[in-house]
Amino acid sequence: MRQASISRKTAETDITVQIDLDGSGSYDNQTGVGFFDHMLDQLARHSLIDMTIRATGDLHIDDHHTVEDVGIALGQALTQALGDKRGIRRYGACLLPMDDALVRAALDLSARPYLVWNVDLPTPKIGTFDCELVREFFQALATHGGITLHVDALHGINSHHIAEATFKSVARALREAVETDPRKGDAVPSTKGML
Repeated sequence: MRQASISRKTAETDITVQIDLDGSGSYDNQTGVGFFDHMLDQLARHSLIDMTIRATGDLHIDDHHTVEDVGIALGQALTQALGDKRGIRRYGACLLPMDDALVRAALDLSARPYLVWNVDLPTPKIGTFDCELVREFFQALATHGGITLHVDALHGINSHHIAEATFKSVARALREAVETDPRKGDAVPSTKGML
């Protein structure tokens, strides 16, 4: 069963994440940060990973701790749900257009976290949401999910479109990477014999 449930409680946030890698993309995400919830919904819908997230954070300060800590908990949940990664495709990539935006994401579920981020958001905020938090989320997800993640915004003039295309492209790449490989059955996708 490729499912996981993670609870993370600090002095700044209280978060629970439940995922099912073999879901249909259903979601119920409530973090108190409206735009972020919208992005998490996109991540679930386009990865086909069922996702339920509850987060209470120190939003009276700002959204940073909530967004980053959700990334941490979601990364931990992915690691738990993938187990020894036997039978998965491991790699995924997507070139995703959204109106003016074109974003490329490529990832490797290698257990070697690394983020390459070439995404410029032209405005400092999307509504009340700080644009710099998009990168913070993916940094936390990559680090705690053991993901080598490359994200490049190739075109775009609208910050909302660029950010949303980023979440959708990572989602589609993740969908491909976590899928079971019918040709490799129960094998770990590495010449090392483990990931």
